[in-house]
Amino acid sequence: MNDMRAALHDSYGPPEVLYEGRVPVPVRGPGEVLVRVHAAGVNGGELYGRAGKLRLVTGRRFPQRTGIDFAGEVAEVDPSVTGLSVGDRVWGILPRGRGGFGSAAEYVSVRPRQIAYAPGNVTLTEAASLPAGGTTSLTALRDKARLRAGERLLVRGASGGVGSVAVQVGKALGGHVTGLAGAKNLDFVRELGADEVLDHRAVELSELGPYDVIMDTVGSEHRTLRRLLAPGGRLVSIAFDIHHPVSGLGYILGSAVHGGRRVRFFSGNPKHDLFAELTAYVERGDLRPVVDTVHSLADIAAAHRALEAGGVRGKHVIRVVEGGAE
Repeated sequence: MNDMRAALHDSYGPPEVLYEGRVPVPVRGPGEVLVRVHAAGVNGGELYGRAGKLRLVTGRRFPQRTGIDFAGEVAEVDPSVTGLSVGDRVWGILPRGRGGFGSAAEYVSVRPRQIAYAPGNVTLTEAASLPAGGTTSLTALRDKARLRAGERLLVRGASGGVGSVAVQVGKALGGHVTGLAGAKNLDFVRELGADEVLDHRAVELSELGPYDVIMDTVGSEHRTLRRLLAPGGRLVSIAFDIHHPVSGLGYILGSAVHGGRRVRFFSGNPKHDLFAELTAYVERGDLRPVVDTVHSLADIAAAHRALEAGGVRGKHVIRVVEGGAE
């Protein structure tokens, strides 16, 4: 086992720069676990990475990889690692600072703190739709916004990979959830548990509210969203305007010291305990995976193209294992 299949690109550009190639299997380092990836999610940040909008982070060395979250089974365990065995079903997210992307491949090598047992009541392909969106939603709504039972929550982008999870987490925390999405996805968002659904093209954003908590997955119009907050309200954004990053981030930082309605922005780097909590949410039925489309690794370009086209319901997932049991 010297090399493996992986999604690669030799330049920045449109989805068509992606292809299935071969790279060396990662060498398991001291204290690490080698995971055979069954499936990986497709996330918005990967689109920006592939397009070159994050080149200050991703650099100019090619070929580059894509994918951050994954679900699979343990293939090798360093002797110093306890609590994990070959064959265990696990899920997780690649850590920062090690190339950024790369889970759309046959194997990844990670430290135990970056993974947890995957839920036993869903397939690994289904599970791959949740690590990024699930940990983000838990961190945003429970830890950052501290959503309380009975509070009014607005989820902007409620049908997407993160938004569809946030609607479910908001309900599990006892919130009264309003989902903002496209017209064709309103019934879908309602089925996820939203108390109210709104077509984002048919309503004036400035006329909504008030809300105790707003979760924004789009990354624009933060000034307008902030005005929709009730006194003491919290706006949590997981995105900012990639085309105007200085002004977008500047407004978020400024809100921390001016006024009572704060905008909180974060970029997660979740660890084992959060993944384990996410597993519990799924196994007790508070959260279910929502997969829009399953693509093969060879169709990685089509997966990126589909996500960029918008209108997604849940998550696009890359199935890496061919014909394997899950």
